[in-house]
Amino acid sequence: MKIAVVGATGMVGTVMLKVLEERNLPITELIPVASEKSAGKKLSYNGKEYTVVTLQDAVNMKPDVALFSAGGETSLQWAPKFAEVGTTVIDNSSAWRMDPTKKLVVPEINGDVLTADDKIIANPNCSTIQLVMALAPLHDKYKMKRVVISTYQSVSGTGVKAVQQLDNEEAGVDGEMAYPHKIGRNALPHCDIFLENGYTKEEMKLVKEPKKILRDDSFSVTATAVRIPTAGGHSEAVNVQFENDFDLNEVRKILNETPGVVVQDDLANNVYPMPINAHDKDEVFVGRIRRDESQENTLNLWIVADNLRKGAATNTVQIAEYLVENNLV
Repeated sequence: MKIAVVGATGMVGTVMLKVLEERNLPITELIPVASEKSAGKKLSYNGKEYTVVTLQDAVNMKPDVALFSAGGETSLQWAPKFAEVGTTVIDNSSAWRMDPTKKLVVPEINGDVLTADDKIIANPNCSTIQLVMALAPLHDKYKMKRVVISTYQSVSGTGVKAVQQLDNEEAGVDGEMAYPHKIGRNALPHCDIFLENGYTKEEMKLVKEPKKILRDDSFSVTATAVRIPTAGGHSEAVNVQFENDFDLNEVRKILNETPGVVVQDDLANNVYPMPINAHDKDEVFVGRIRRDESQENTLNLWIVADNLRKGAATNTVQIAEYLVENNLV
């Protein structure tokens, strides 16, 4: 089982290697891959030292699986080259997500769509993954009609440069800016680029991706995505109108019984999900579960997850695990 990690020296790639160390994929050979300028660098994995290779070198080595986290342009150019030599690519960028010929997968929800013929598989957006983990079981039971999402997203979702900007601001150091404004003590309603309709690319991912993952476009979604000065972990305030009424205790029970979801909803003891507590964890945390008293059949939720783990690296590795367990690679 040869596994390549493309973008191994980047923020998500580093977490991918950590997740691979923790989990039990039967890896016989690890191939860390990065850009030409990073080729030749050394990195350690499971107590052994590895040399980073170029994309072309990795293609020539014909890995069984390639986990990609190197940006959309790299994925568009190189994922097909890996697929041509028989490698199954699991891509963490937005490059293939809405391609109708590619599967968009959260294994707990729609792993069953995967076949041995899927050579390029898309990993959803980090905000989408935690959203659908909580909403999928509720949709099955009550049928969603409309979803309104407001996100509170950490700077790590932008990348190393943004984390450095926040660190610089907190230290009082002038440095390179990842954002058009200061992020410390601020909130930027500006995640990714603005589109012609006035929404950002991040907001439109939240509109489109859940429908593809849930294989259902009967519900509507609208979103506002906001960047806040937290170092890691995305939070979402979610308002869901259902076709059918619900019981709050039953909602909590359904979420409690959903693999990968943890309910934290003890208001008397100030227990609710927070990004600081989700750090380095793979679960999706749900709390502030309450009825929207302004509209019938409508629920409010607060959903938090580590965007670098379940929102990116862990979900990618879980797809690989699903493929192995079901003899699809």
